[in-house]
Amino acid sequence: MSGILVVTGASRGIGAAAARIAAREGFAVCLNAARSIADAETVAAEIRGGGGRAIAVQADVSRRDDVARLFATCDRELGTPTALINNAAIVGGQREIADCDAEFLRHVFASNVDSVFFCVGEAVKRMSTRHGGKGGAIVNISSAAARMGGVPGWAAYAASKGAVDSFVMNAAKDLGPQGIRICGLRPGMTRTEMLQEIGGEARIQLGLPTISLGRAAEPEEIAEAAVFLASPRGSYIHGTTIDVTGGR
Repeated sequence: MSGILVVTGASRGIGAAAARIAAREGFAVCLNAARSIADAETVAAEIRGGGGRAIAVQADVSRRDDVARLFATCDRELGTPTALINNAAIVGGQREIADCDAEFLRHVFASNVDSVFFCVGEAVKRMSTRHGGKGGAIVNISSAAARMGGVPGWAAYAASKGAVDSFVMNAAKDLGPQGIRICGLRPGMTRTEMLQEIGGEARIQLGLPTISLGRAAEPEEIAEAAVFLASPRGSYIHGTTIDVTGGR
């Protein structure tokens, strides 16, 4: 398999795992991070050390100009992207609905929703057959919180991920005729740094009775599904969001 994949939020967790898996499958990988660029570069160096092609690019994907620079750097150093995994997201902290002021909401939605619009927009400019491209695949990482509501205090996060799910359904109508597949993936409880922010192992134990497999996922298990969807093996999966939740 070959192709050029952009992964946002790739310094750790699901994003880093997706970059490693994609590289093993033959993708050249552009890893993005907003702050932890040193960690993203460590993953990129690991990929290069194994004979793959990878770069790390610092960019805040909630900013349109940063996203344009991210994709331009990928064009220049690896080539034109053929796949995108939108993984970057924040919880923003647990906050009561009455305390969700405009600044807090703007931060969460800019990070989780605006970033998807900006990154997909840049991908379309390169992949769309209407723009002279050869097609491509886009995967948006959502969350089981989009349909279950998440933990108390996660109203903004859950709502932002619900917006990502709606985006997939609408964008599929536009992008399918342009040769671009787009789909989503809703991870369930996964052992990532984000989970540590809301209680880590204690939170897992609280959630276990609702998971029929009886355990949380490892980041690699979610990443395997994301890379599958971004690859030619997922060639007829389009306009839908798939749950990877252990039966939750």
